[in-house]
Amino acid sequence: MGTEGMKYSLVSREVIADSIETVVNGQSLDAVLAIGGCDKNMPGCLMAIARINAPSIFIYGGTIKPGRLDGRDLTIVSVFEAVGEYAAHRINKEQLESVERAAIPGPGSCGGMYTANTMSAAIEAMGMSLPGSSTMAAEDAEILDNAARSAEALVSAIRKRILPRQILTRKAFENAVAVTMATGGSTNAVLHLMAIAHAAKVRLTLDDFERIRRRTPVLCDLKPSGRYVATDLHRAGGIPQVMKMLLNHGLIHGDTLTITGRTTSENLKDVPAEPSPSQDVIRPWDNAMYPQGHLTILRGNLATQGAVAKITGVKKSAITGPARVFESEELALKGIIGDRIRPGDIVVIRNEGPKGGPGMREMLSPTSAKIGKGLGDSVGLITDGRFSGGTYGMVVGHVSPEAFVGGTLGLVKEGDSITINSRRRLLQLNISAAELKKRRAAWKTPKPRYTTGVLAKFARLVSSAEFGAVTDRFDERSAPVSARPVRGTKTKAHRSKKRRTGAAVGSKRRTR
Repeated sequence: MGTEGMKYSLVSREVIADSIETVVNGQSLDAVLAIGGCDKNMPGCLMAIARINAPSIFIYGGTIKPGRLDGRDLTIVSVFEAVGEYAAHRINKEQLESVERAAIPGPGSCGGMYTANTMSAAIEAMGMSLPGSSTMAAEDAEILDNAARSAEALVSAIRKRILPRQILTRKAFENAVAVTMATGGSTNAVLHLMAIAHAAKVRLTLDDFERIRRRTPVLCDLKPSGRYVATDLHRAGGIPQVMKMLLNHGLIHGDTLTITGRTTSENLKDVPAEPSPSQDVIRPWDNAMYPQGHLTILRGNLATQGAVAKITGVKKSAITGPARVFESEELALKGIIGDRIRPGDIVVIRNEGPKGGPGMREMLSPTSAKIGKGLGDSVGLITDGRFSGGTYGMVVGHVSPEAFVGGTLGLVKEGDSITINSRRRLLQLNISAAELKKRRAAWKTPKPRYTTGVLAKFARLVSSAEFGAVTDRFDERSAPVSARPVRGTKTKAHRSKKRRTGAAVGSKRRTR
């Protein structure tokens, strides 16, 4: 986090998917048992599984147990926020070091409903792992039992010829999105589910996330904006309990096939209709945390292809303020820690997108520092990069088109007025159309930061975040904005070609 190394994080998802595909297909293996335990190897495994389409199952390596300090649970995000609190002189050095020492008590993926646990929950919801397996702790004995039962399920799937693309249907992805919303999951789920869907040849768009968000309540009180961690969710009934509630209210599909050979409804048959009243991790249906999902898709002249905002824990739904522009995560962090940001400002972190970073780094350091400084609700932050699953507050990421390809984010000047409005789903640069056109005409493509190696290859191949930032999608939507036809000036021949290739928004994607 906060270093050049984070540029390799999203890149590793593609490397992992390519590696598994290469080994399994190169050796003509009969089946795949994939074990993952962090943000990128889980979607990487599922992308490969979808491409290969041989009998497969996913096993989660397990979540970490929370650290404890002064009667409160700690996670990795607690450390990043404590750094901001220390910089704001709200805690002293000894208190900061106490948090650092206590936050990570053992093995496992980050403990809140951050990206790892979000993806394990989504994979379970899609039916590619065993029911109840996505919230187990890495060091508990039951995770070994789950591995053994998963191997047995895989052998059964081989005999029955249950294939991943029979499981990874559009309905399965809709189930995963609904569970992500109900559990307060990570913004990264948007990128990763679209990437897995692309590998499975299933059409999934940003609009699908918004459609499902509007009808799905947030049922779980989980970190980062809530109180509890994944092990608490496990004790409260886990993802099966959440899914049973969604199923009973018609918000997931019960007829989807799972790796068990049974349908989702059959897997959930014995799960109680409502959570136990002795816990408050999973709320009853009539007392949800929020009436609608927390991941909303924003559009406007700053994000014509969309952006993702996480709105749980946000006291204000809108903010308009002056842009404070930074060309990298490190510079933004220095600005926040150095008291250069004031309430009402909009922090802009650009050239951190899929191509521009390259690698779309997570902005956990500046966003956590913002929280630690007490600016979580009073300062907005927008970026073409990503966020950690531990991020919350008035933040917007995945801004597309990104700055590096000529997106409007690259045209913002210091002091420009920007509006973030989650209720209206708007991300807007408040300048005239004439001024925007003038700036666009003067814009030039920046020089790439890497010209050789894996980061250079990723930057050359990667698609827009609008399509999951995958490296095997080839169409004009990945070209610089300045190289694309201007809206309203397309010829009839161009429109016809676009329909044939499936490049238009909402059309079906091409298949290999």
